[in-house]
Amino acid sequence: MENEGIICAGCGVTIQTEDKEALGYAPPSALQRDVVICQRCFRLKHYNEIQDVSLTDDDFLKILNEISQTDALIVKIVDIFDFNGSWLPGIQRFAGNNPVLLVGNKVDLLPKSTNKTKLIKWMQGSAKENGLKPSEVKLMSAAKGEGVMDVATEIDRLREGRDVYIIGCTNVGKSTFVNKLIQEFGGDTEQMITTSQFPGTTLDLIDIPLDDGNTLYDTPGIINHHQMAHFVDAEELKLISPKKEIKPKVFQLNEGQTLFFGGLSRLDFVEGGRQSFICHVSNDLYIHRTKTEKADELYRDHLGELLYPPGEKTKHELPALVGHELKIKEDKMDIVFSGLGWVTVSGKGSTVKAYAPEGVGISIRNSLI
Repeated sequence: MENEGIICAGCGVTIQTEDKEALGYAPPSALQRDVVICQRCFRLKHYNEIQDVSLTDDDFLKILNEISQTDALIVKIVDIFDFNGSWLPGIQRFAGNNPVLLVGNKVDLLPKSTNKTKLIKWMQGSAKENGLKPSEVKLMSAAKGEGVMDVATEIDRLREGRDVYIIGCTNVGKSTFVNKLIQEFGGDTEQMITTSQFPGTTLDLIDIPLDDGNTLYDTPGIINHHQMAHFVDAEELKLISPKKEIKPKVFQLNEGQTLFFGGLSRLDFVEGGRQSFICHVSNDLYIHRTKTEKADELYRDHLGELLYPPGEKTKHELPALVGHELKIKEDKMDIVFSGLGWVTVSGKGSTVKAYAPEGVGISIRNSLI
C-alpha cells in the first residue's frame, strides 16, 4: 500500500511498503524515522549502490520521448554476453540528432583470447542492422573496473557541455557503472540523492552533477520481455548468468545428436559430418547430450530434474520450446540463445535446429570469437 503523504526525502516518490521490487519501497520500520527515504535511496546513501527498478513499456516510451526533446549525449549500455537480449529497440528513433555512445559491458566474461577490435567492429555492424549508428563504441567491465575510465573520458569528449542520459535494460550492469562513476567523481552521496522527474511520470532518476553545471542522469533499468531471465527464479538466474570468464565446453557430435542446456534450450544436429560444437554459456549451466530421437521423451520426463533449470516450481510457467532450423553458411557461425549464451558451429553446409521458450530470441551470426 502507498502511505499517503509520505514522500521519499531522497528522490521524491511516494513511499510504499508492499512490493520490494517496485518504486518507492521502504520497510514498514522506516516509517518511524523522522526522515523517510526509500530503499533505493537508502542503498545509494549507505552502500553506494543503485538498484534497478522495473518499468512498463509506457514508462519507457515516456522517458525516450523526453530524451528526444533534449540536447544531450545518450550512453546506451548493452550486455556483451547477451547483445541481442539486452538491445533496446527503437532507440535511434528517439535519439533524434543526439549522439549515442554504445558501450558493451561484461567484457571480462568472454574468453581472454577474444579479439577486442573484431568485437567492436561486430558491435558496430550489429548496431547498424538494428538501425543505430553510434558515434563511438567502447568495451568495459564495470564490475572489474576495466575500461570504465576510458568510457568516462569518451563521455566527456562526446557530450560537449551537454547533459548525459545513461540507459539500458535490467541486468546489463548499468547501475554498477554509475556507481563506479559516483566513486570516482561524485563526492558526497547526500548531494546526489535528488529528484528529477520527467513530466507525466512518477519515475525518479538519479542525478549526478557534473563540474560544468550539467547533469548525468541514470535512468531506471528497462525490462526486455524476450530475455530468458523472465522464465527463471532468482537462484536459477544466478546459475545461468556468468559471474566470471566463461570456459568454452566442446562436444563432438554426429548427426542425430542433441544438446540440452538445462531445460531452457536445445540444439539438434540435423545434417552434416561429425564436428565440434563449442558452447559458450555459464560455467554452472549443465549441458546434457542425448540422441535426438530420445530428446522429446527426455524433456517430457526430466524437465525440472536432470534438465535444470527450470526447477519444479518454475517449469510449469515455462512456455513450450519452439524450434528454428538454421543453415551454417560460413566456416564458423554462432547459434545465439538470447540470455543464455551461444554455440559455435564450424561445419559449413550443416543444418541444426535450435529451440528456446516461445518469445525468447534465437539468432545466427558470424562467429564472435
